[in-house]
Amino acid sequence: MFDAIEKLKEYIGYQSVSADSAYKEGMGQTRDFVAKMLGDLGLSVEIVNTPKHPIVMARRTGDPSWPHVVIYGHYDVQPVDPIELWETKPFEATIKGDRIYGRGAADNKGPQMAHIAAVAELLEECPDLPLRITFLIEGEEEVGSPSLLPLLEERKEELSEADFVLLSDTLSPSEDQIAVTVGLRGIVDMEVELVGPKSDLHSGLHGGAVYNPLQAMAEICASLHTPDNRVNVPGFYDDVTEVEEWERDELKELGADMDAYAASVGVDALHPIAGYTPFEAIRYMPTLEFNGLWGGYTGEGSKTIVPAKASVKITCRLVGNMKPDVVGKQVADAILSRVPKGLKAKVKMGHKGVPYLVVPPDRPNTPAGQSEVLANAYRATEAAVTDVFGKKPLFLREGGSIPIIADVKRVTGLDSVMIGLFLPEDNLHAPNESMSLEVLKKGIQVSKRILKSVAGV
Repeated sequence: MFDAIEKLKEYIGYQSVSADSAYKEGMGQTRDFVAKMLGDLGLSVEIVNTPKHPIVMARRTGDPSWPHVVIYGHYDVQPVDPIELWETKPFEATIKGDRIYGRGAADNKGPQMAHIAAVAELLEECPDLPLRITFLIEGEEEVGSPSLLPLLEERKEELSEADFVLLSDTLSPSEDQIAVTVGLRGIVDMEVELVGPKSDLHSGLHGGAVYNPLQAMAEICASLHTPDNRVNVPGFYDDVTEVEEWERDELKELGADMDAYAASVGVDALHPIAGYTPFEAIRYMPTLEFNGLWGGYTGEGSKTIVPAKASVKITCRLVGNMKPDVVGKQVADAILSRVPKGLKAKVKMGHKGVPYLVVPPDRPNTPAGQSEVLANAYRATEAAVTDVFGKKPLFLREGGSIPIIADVKRVTGLDSVMIGLFLPEDNLHAPNESMSLEVLKKGIQVSKRILKSVAGV
């Protein structure tokens, strides 16, 4: 008998921080745990070596006429800092009430466990289940999945013959309102450096004569938005597509308590783009955000200088048909065109990902010829969530980005069914991360029903 909670407790205990080389041993132990867990289900396991952290692939083969589902997850987690804010040991699973605490509980070991447990229970109950299954569990999601795209391209022929991807690495609004994510924003990342004088200058001797790079950077940053919070970059909105009315209706069902939202993030007022509610802006519109701005002296006390340099980190979230390379160039060109004389600018491009959108069946804009297996999976998801959680799911776009989902679509042609099994209160990427055990138990039942429906049993 597969005990999902005990397995999850053990899983959380492995220290799998992919961003920190100090956790190399823990990453290897976690990989081996995942491989053994899937192997114990009777699956054929392959550990695919990569330049950094291997990918675990596990397969259940069968008659080529059987449907084929790919189940995605990641075994790496975020760093635990600041450790002093944790009320439990981050790598020692602790159950308090109806929640399990530990790094990775919600992102992504807990939600992933729902699908692993579902497969374990199904195969025990129905050894001849007419369904092919491929698990794809990577160890680099938290550092941008650099090794997964090459794997997709290398295994394109094998993966392309599957029917869809099933995963739970997205958010639901609450325990009694599950969301099925149908859209993810893309992303483009950049860092800008402005260079002025050859070194920091005495502000009394040179201030007022030399253009201060910090001043210039602040002016450039301020120019990148209009007062109504639109991005002030030529062509930025050219490839933004219209939102379908059924999507707006789904979002309305979620409700729009703006005061509660403002309170939850600790601000007195909100600042969405003109013409959109904050909830609409997060899901339907692109953004340009300043993630960090620095330069000059930031230590204790005063140091009266004109700094030699100033820097800013910028990310843009993308929607519709926006392309990272195009948007990156648009923003870089706008910045470079606004650099004052006497200063030089360098723009360094970082990671990127395209937006992703899938349309469920039975909608006005459902693509003609949509895979019947995919359509069945979406209908089964709606029925299962409604029965198990007691309320129909909402099919919503999410404001975040999971670039690899769009890569899967581009390379293999597969769409994804993304069932949100973590909640706002789960503290993803923060101290005291946790997951509701009730959501985990219900998630297992939902996953089982979906897989049974896809298998036709």
